[in-house]
Amino acid sequence: MQPKSDLYFRQLAVGPMQNFVYVIGSQRTRECLVVDPAWDTKGLVEFTQNEGLKLVGALVTHYHPDHVGGRMAMFAVPGGIADLITLVDVPIHVNKHEADGLIKITGVSEADLERHESGDKLELGDVAIELIHTPGHTPGSQCFLVGDRLVTGDTLFVDGCGRVDLPGGDRIQLRDSLRMLAKLPDSVTVCPGHDYGRTPTNTIAEQKLSNWTFIEALP
Repeated sequence: MQPKSDLYFRQLAVGPMQNFVYVIGSQRTRECLVVDPAWDTKGLVEFTQNEGLKLVGALVTHYHPDHVGGRMAMFAVPGGIADLITLVDVPIHVNKHEADGLIKITGVSEADLERHESGDKLELGDVAIELIHTPGHTPGSQCFLVGDRLVTGDTLFVDGCGRVDLPGGDRIQLRDSLRMLAKLPDSVTVCPGHDYGRTPTNTIAEQKLSNWTFIEALP
């Protein structure tokens, strides 16, 4: 009989742009991190409280307002990272290449951030979260590998990938990032930043067969 997993993992749909927010935590310690809180930050904090979880940090896949709140040009999104840290005093975990952009877009301060390198790991109880730098959609986009789940933000969707025509986007970098993700085990489940595909999640193996952007990136 296999031991019960310590992982707590929830995918939540938020906002009018079909965003997904993720809550990742430890069943044993009841600590959790939230990925890309935006749109309804107060509701998200209440959700963790109702689940009996203690929110101990926020993970950022990238700095676009629909994922972290704030303003870019004329596009503004309420209820993001800046609101979250007024409700709970927690650090924001961001890739070092994305930190300056996050400050500019959201108005958070350097003191609110923990800058990370690719390969850094965060641990909650028996749950390990690996931070993987996947530039292309933005310079500091990152994915989070948690056991057999990969939270991909806008780097990789189900049957698609993020845009490269926005500020900071780079087609070659995104291709290389997708090639790197394709080397993960086929059994890994892709958990994207938007509900744009035929299913909310999908496996690496399935994406190698059906996602044309993933297929084109393969060597």
